[in-house]
Amino acid sequence: MLDQAQRILKDVFGYDAFRGDQSAIVEQVAEGGDALVLMPTGGGKSLCYQVPALLRDGLAVIVSPLIALMDDQVATLDELGVAAVALNSTLDASAQRDIAFRIRRGEIKMLYLAPERLVQPRMLDFLRDLNIALFAIDEAHCVSQWGHDFRPEYLQLGQLAELFPSVPRVALTATADRRTREEIVQRLQLSNAKRFLSSFDRPNIFYRILPKDQPRKQLLAFLGQRKGDAGIVYCLSRRKVEEVAAFLSEQGFPALPYHAGLSNELRAHNQRRFLNEEGLIMVATIAFGMGIDKPNVRFVAHMDLPKSLEAYYQETGRAGRDGLPADAWMVYGLQDVIFLKQMLANSEGDDRHKRVEQHKLDAMLALCEETRCRRQALLAYFDEDMPQPCGHCDNCIDGVQSWDATEPARQALSTIYRSGQRYGVGHLVDILLGRDNEKIRAAGHQHLAVFGIGKAMNEADWRTLFRQLVARGLADVDLEGFGGLRLTDSCRPLLRGEVTLALRRDLKPQAAKASASAASQLVRGEERELWEALRTLRRKLAEEHSVPPYVIFPDATLLEMLRSQPRDLSEMAQVSGVGARKLERYGQAFLEVLQGGGNAERASAPTEANDLRHELVSLARAGMTPMQISTQLQCSERNVYALLAEAIAAQQLTLDQALDLPEELLEEIQEAFLDGEGELPPVAAIAELFQGRVPEAALHCVRAALQAEFEV
Repeated sequence: MLDQAQRILKDVFGYDAFRGDQSAIVEQVAEGGDALVLMPTGGGKSLCYQVPALLRDGLAVIVSPLIALMDDQVATLDELGVAAVALNSTLDASAQRDIAFRIRRGEIKMLYLAPERLVQPRMLDFLRDLNIALFAIDEAHCVSQWGHDFRPEYLQLGQLAELFPSVPRVALTATADRRTREEIVQRLQLSNAKRFLSSFDRPNIFYRILPKDQPRKQLLAFLGQRKGDAGIVYCLSRRKVEEVAAFLSEQGFPALPYHAGLSNELRAHNQRRFLNEEGLIMVATIAFGMGIDKPNVRFVAHMDLPKSLEAYYQETGRAGRDGLPADAWMVYGLQDVIFLKQMLANSEGDDRHKRVEQHKLDAMLALCEETRCRRQALLAYFDEDMPQPCGHCDNCIDGVQSWDATEPARQALSTIYRSGQRYGVGHLVDILLGRDNEKIRAAGHQHLAVFGIGKAMNEADWRTLFRQLVARGLADVDLEGFGGLRLTDSCRPLLRGEVTLALRRDLKPQAAKASASAASQLVRGEERELWEALRTLRRKLAEEHSVPPYVIFPDATLLEMLRSQPRDLSEMAQVSGVGARKLERYGQAFLEVLQGGGNAERASAPTEANDLRHELVSLARAGMTPMQISTQLQCSERNVYALLAEAIAAQQLTLDQALDLPEELLEEIQEAFLDGEGELPPVAAIAELFQGRVPEAALHCVRAALQAEFEV
């Protein structure tokens, strides 16, 4: 069975090997077993049901919540030569009858349906007369009533277990904590399903969260290094979406708005443009995103605070689905907290539901004010332990400065209390700074004992302090009292002097290290011309075939072509992502571009393309450590070091990009290699000198760099 699955993987999809749990999931479902699959966005969930669908007899039925996602999957499968259709409300009666006719004749292998259509009695009767290979329930977290994307129609999917008892079912999701997983199992009747829980980690994404301080200016600074990158900018309100999209367009960034208030036609038009064109920015509310399968989204920016860590994880997960470097960037302030708390107070639902939502918001705030590694905190929320800091988030790269805020915090809390627990931050700061204005005098607050006691700090620092007091739950927003601050029970130990309080110090903008554009890390200057030529051909073919460019080939496949420089169709067939159908359709056209690449130097890598090399080079250039690259590519650290050494020898990487060793240690290693005459000694000859100080495999990288210097 697995040999057959491997052949399908290579011949149809163009990949040499399964990753992570994919092969075990394929085997489980192909042999008729049920499965619950938790796999991060970009981890290859679709292969987990598409390969078993091609291995088993009959029609595979895939439940998908959005038309856009269905259409995208069908277009991708069509390009691979797989007969797939989506049956949805965009089709007229004649087209639906034609699809039903083709299904009965056995011409269709995969059928995509929305859950509400699948559970209609007429559709279920139609399917019961057919040989069904499997049911795949995508975005299965939609079944959870306490989840962030609840869809009531998903609740009816449990009946598939009774109506089709011998048909295997696989439920898939990228975002489900333990509670949501149990709800999926219960509601979909998957108690006998084998569970496959992959890591939630997305090591190729760099996380950065900043306090709001002129947010548009901050956004421009972030985007300034990312011209030409495709990305998504999330805003909480429709009005803000329109304003930010217009602002970015004025500043020379191609930006489109997307929210539920736009007409269906305009939303669909903007979504098509985002999928089909290179380098567009979609400014959107959370109405945009689920089911967007564009793999080369290089950044997701949040201009406002998401309401939960599930939402944040899912939204940021739309970046870097191709495994190449991507950025998750966010600014947030106290007004975001007030706005979300007001939304929660005015929402429908009982007290229990509101308590759950409040808990989720508190967890989101805790991530923003986190002083440890962001990734460790994010994964911990999803019940996953990361023993070491990631080294690939703002807290790890910039470091976090904290300060003893015990006394200023007591002064701030005392000011809230003495002024009647009904004023906003602006007025409270005026009291602390001893400002003599009309509002202060009208309230008589110039006579308070706390008036003017905070002059040792400036206004910005006081505002930061109040924001963090709310985030820590020591103060709360009185929604019925027009957004004023009030004390919580949690602040009592601090006011009584029983505990101290350390808070993170906001870095000034210039102190935060700039992270380079993810896309700019992908190709070197001398590769740029050939890279653009490959993208131009891809765009032309995509227009001819009426599909998004990434359906022709994703960026990761183009990068491997660029690096491995295949000379004929047999070498092109070895490139990851080039299956038989795509080789036949497009192989020659891309070969011609590569062979006519002007002065682009031929890669000195072996003629047989290495599936991992292009990803490894890109990730190393983006600042990821060998350990992080090992996690991302799911191969051993020793293998990573070997590939890094090859890349250094081929002058695709510098030693600084590959290794992050202290300068003194690096010099000591280099001297050990150079301590003699003639050729460099083998690694084994000096390995003992550095045992326990540096991995032996890393020494190969240093040797490769020295060898490259000698050959120049």
